[in-house]
Amino acid sequence: MTAAGAPAAEPKLLIVNADDFGLTAGVSRGILEAHRNGIVTSTTLLVNRAIPQAQVEALKASGLGVGVHLNLTLGTPVADPKRVPSLVNAEGRFVRDAREAAARAKPDEARIELGTQIDVFRGIMGRFPTHLDTHHHVGRIEPILEVVLDFARALRVPVRSQDAEVRSAARSLGLRTPDHFMGETGEQAYWSRERVLEQLAALPTGLSEFMTHPGYFDDELADSRYGRQREIELAGLTDPAATQAAKDNSIRLAHFGNC
Repeated sequence: MTAAGAPAAEPKLLIVNADDFGLTAGVSRGILEAHRNGIVTSTTLLVNRAIPQAQVEALKASGLGVGVHLNLTLGTPVADPKRVPSLVNAEGRFVRDAREAAARAKPDEARIELGTQIDVFRGIMGRFPTHLDTHHHVGRIEPILEVVLDFARALRVPVRSQDAEVRSAARSLGLRTPDHFMGETGEQAYWSRERVLEQLAALPTGLSEFMTHPGYFDDELADSRYGRQREIELAGLTDPAATQAAKDNSIRLAHFGNC
């Protein structure tokens, strides 16, 4: 409670988004656990992967906010590859490097593929996404940024903003997007227990997003540059101290659809 006449403290809202649902069965299982036993509130679905139906049903029943992890850098398109030749290599697969993928992409072909991914998401989930973000941050690079923002505007859903430039572009179109963004991937696991607690303690007012990558390591991640790190993130995000720190710092956990 605040004293009579004293201004109320500005709220601290936090979306903890776990990227890559559907990447592998172990990743999806870890994301569900990170929500059930930890502070993860949101996830984004890779729709060009084979996802066990049991995990789809578990996701629908979980209470997680679920967005689309729009993807132009992993695997194969969901649209007919003949319709999107600028998006694929000679083997018909996406180009792994995000900058190269964006540079070679024709905007109309990107619209075909990303629009088809959104349609596939609706077929899987039976509802619209809570938000849009992109795999390997390809959506922060033109011309893909414009395409993603156009879809967000058409769907009337929020988008991720990794930096001030993307945030400004989104808000210039009247799109909702968080005020602050934290998260990265690299050789070391980003969301260790120590970093989770540190960032919760220092969380600014307004709406923040933590981009996270929890999961269980499995054989399908053997060649991934961010494989075993996911289990460290899972441990950090489900540590009871994280849930307590959110309470102690008066942080309201939310997802893109209810904040």
